[in-house]
Amino acid sequence: MLDYGKNKVYGMSENMKKIISAVCGLAVYSAVSANAQIDLGVSDFPDSTADETLEQQFGQNTGSQKSFSFFDKAVNLFSSSAPSQAPKNVNIDELKEKANEGDIEALLDMGYMYLYGTDGISIDHKKALEYYTKAAEKKNAVALNNLGSLYFNGIGTNIDYSRAIGYFDEAARLGSDDAAVNLAIIYLGSDVKSKNKEDLIKVSELLEQAQPNNNIAKYLSGYGYMKGFLFKQDYAKAFPLIKAAADAGYDEAQLILADFYINGWGTPKNYNRAVQYLKNASAQGNAEAMVRLGDILSEGKIYTRNIMNAHIQYNIAAVLGIEKAADKRDALEKNIKIEDLLSIQSEAEDYTPQPTEQTIFIRQTYGNSLKAYIDLNLKIAKKLK
Repeated sequence: MLDYGKNKVYGMSENMKKIISAVCGLAVYSAVSANAQIDLGVSDFPDSTADETLEQQFGQNTGSQKSFSFFDKAVNLFSSSAPSQAPKNVNIDELKEKANEGDIEALLDMGYMYLYGTDGISIDHKKALEYYTKAAEKKNAVALNNLGSLYFNGIGTNIDYSRAIGYFDEAARLGSDDAAVNLAIIYLGSDVKSKNKEDLIKVSELLEQAQPNNNIAKYLSGYGYMKGFLFKQDYAKAFPLIKAAADAGYDEAQLILADFYINGWGTPKNYNRAVQYLKNASAQGNAEAMVRLGDILSEGKIYTRNIMNAHIQYNIAAVLGIEKAADKRDALEKNIKIEDLLSIQSEAEDYTPQPTEQTIFIRQTYGNSLKAYIDLNLKIAKKLK
């Protein structure tokens, strides 16, 4: 069933406002590659839309016992849900002894247990910080990334953005894809007026580093290729990257991928595939995909016309706050029989979004839109060329 109320969200906006000055002047990578390819594009993306998107919820539940990202606090530490991992029935005394001897796995396990209160151990953020610090001193990338998360959010310690970014930087240098993505997001989400070309080259390098194994980096890189921002515009390079994120279940990637199939960008046109990806995104609760799908179904130009299904899409999207969807829905009603209208209205009311784990992870970690981080920066392109 649709939830007509507003869910409580935990915002990152205040953190970002505070970190603006710290991020823009901080050298994440001391050496910028002279061969880094960067082509700063221009877009008419409305500032208000980008700002609104970035004000959405941030948090995370990675599903990984030993790794979490810097917005983890929002969902995992202030929610009633317990961590997804089941107790391992470990011998705590033996584990502590191993940790005291400097065993990395034991240090990471103890840090996690104290952070979330698992396996009979009560939550103690200061002890979690202590164990992650010991593991980080051994140059463990996971520990460094997690330690950065604690300092970024002030978990078990005072907030220290410069120190947090330093840990993310070191973790990224040691090969942590999570840390590389975190740093890229921090740069993209900071004050656009303070950025310079070198900052965006750093972002492109961070994304390229994480791109092979990280779907977030794939999507952001693909969207960058699509827009001609961070990278030279290249639909052929953008398509497989965005498709990888779409096939991993990310709703926004599915929405964007539909345009590639409709327009033949970097791939042969395939309207059936476009509609299927829009259906997948719509099923996850993506209101923009619902409107796009509704338009296609109501027009009947590239896909079989179905005004009843189009009405359902518009009806749900209207409830989700898309104003134009209500007008489109009402316009269609003139061509639908009353008995059919009553049926599809019930179908819309019974709709329940079913986001994938990938979509849930990204929404909770970085907000409802990843592309907004790039769109937020597009208007500075002319100044940086």
